[in-house]
Amino acid sequence: MSGGQHPSPGTLFLVGTPIGNLGDITARALDTLRRVSVVAAEDTRRTRALLTHFGIEHKRLVHVDANASEKTLARVLAVLEQGTSVALVTDAGMPTVSDPGAELVRRARERGFAVDVIPGPSAVTCAIALSGFGDSGFRFLGFLPRKGKKRTSALQQIADTPECVVLFEAPGRAAGTVRDLAAREPSRSVAVCRELTKLHQEAITGTLAEVALAVEELRGEVTLVLGPAPRRDEAPDADQLAARIDDLLAEGLSSKEVARRLAAEYGLSARELYARIVARPKG
Repeated sequence: MSGGQHPSPGTLFLVGTPIGNLGDITARALDTLRRVSVVAAEDTRRTRALLTHFGIEHKRLVHVDANASEKTLARVLAVLEQGTSVALVTDAGMPTVSDPGAELVRRARERGFAVDVIPGPSAVTCAIALSGFGDSGFRFLGFLPRKGKKRTSALQQIADTPECVVLFEAPGRAAGTVRDLAAREPSRSVAVCRELTKLHQEAITGTLAEVALAVEELRGEVTLVLGPAPRRDEAPDADQLAARIDDLLAEGLSSKEVARRLAAEYGLSARELYARIVARPKG
């Protein structure tokens, strides 16, 4: 290249990697990883092991995770500016789908760099296919907030969503999330999918109430697929509602449990139902 000219900017490749079974990597993914000189990785140790497994050597690895600093992002953008292409990979699945990389993609586009995607395995689509719930559309929510008002709001958002819902859960938290969901919609169908594409892949299915009783703490990352919300019955009149409350209390349910059950059945406000229950005359 003659003096004074700048190299053409490189391309940022978003490369999907296996979510469990290494045999699921695509020919395009391997070709791309072999051609680029720099790989931006969520975990450089895991990525180095992946590259070594497929005989791919002599790659410069840059650590880019969800907490990537401005300095790290600038380093990757500088590589692209120099005319060198970069492959972005996460620990498993597609970058930017509840995984790191979205900010890097935005910055690259703002700077005018080409961004390309090399599709690959995804826990979202695998779990949807395995559940059998995805034939009428779905909503993907990623990881739920762990606690506080944000978690409460997210759980209510799921209860208010009529279509299929897909979400991820971290190891050790899946059973608790199923219980929280069951408290709002006990009759809604769910598939708890774990170890996707691996030897011990399983999908535990049933209603949220049934699965909440069946699952204990599960190892590995879990993908939950909730079926479409069950059709809610027409709300009863005041007398019928009072009788229904009496029946459920007689079964030994607490006031909060009764409120949640009726809210799920009739699409009423659990808070208002609870206030009504505790204000009932005693005796």
